[in-house]
Amino acid sequence: MLNLLPERLDRILLLGAHCDDIAIGAGGALLELCRAYPGVHVTALVLTGAGSLREEEERAALTAFCPGAHLEVVVLDLPDGRVPQHWERAKTALEDLRARGEPDLVIGPSPHDAHQDHRTLAQMIPTAYRDHLTLGYEILKWEGDLAQPTVYLPLAEPVLREKIAKLNEHYGSQRDRTWFDDETFRGIARVRGVQCHARYAEAFHVQKLTLSVAPIAGSEPAGFDTA
Repeated sequence: MLNLLPERLDRILLLGAHCDDIAIGAGGALLELCRAYPGVHVTALVLTGAGSLREEEERAALTAFCPGAHLEVVVLDLPDGRVPQHWERAKTALEDLRARGEPDLVIGPSPHDAHQDHRTLAQMIPTAYRDHLTLGYEILKWEGDLAQPTVYLPLAEPVLREKIAKLNEHYGSQRDRTWFDDETFRGIARVRGVQCHARYAEAFHVQKLTLSVAPIAGSEPAGFDTA
């Protein structure tokens, strides 16, 4: 199994079109990453929901999903369902974050997502973060837009159980949604687990990777004569 994450992880950037996107798509990954890298700096940008109950839920949820992290949450007031019409404001917010530093990992929506807000944000990400490891999360919904992922993070059952519990605890405004329930979250995690020889998993999409090969210290690259 190939580990794509760096040995040192100082900064994570989280991107979501709506409050709850990040936690639904990558809540298990956040729990695992923040515990594996204590004190990691996490910045989250959410495009919609500012000044509403959704923002309150999001701030509380991301605090719970990022234990021990130095967390900054920025929530904008773009209208839900109208992000494409406010492309300039969204892009400016993304560029402002880019100017503030280099994240080691970017987590955001996938470009094939059928929701117009998700898709618009996903298409912006590589224009601002061209040389960064970017994981695109998936959200199960009625559009039927799930694609075959390329990266998997196995989740132990207690981690998945914790993720589901935190989703239910912090996003009360979403409990009447037909797709927002334990069976949905556990079901997609079970499918992705089967695909990576685990019980449960979260899955992500990666558009581009650059490989670097470094010889082990004290050894010579194979196939070269150094005489």
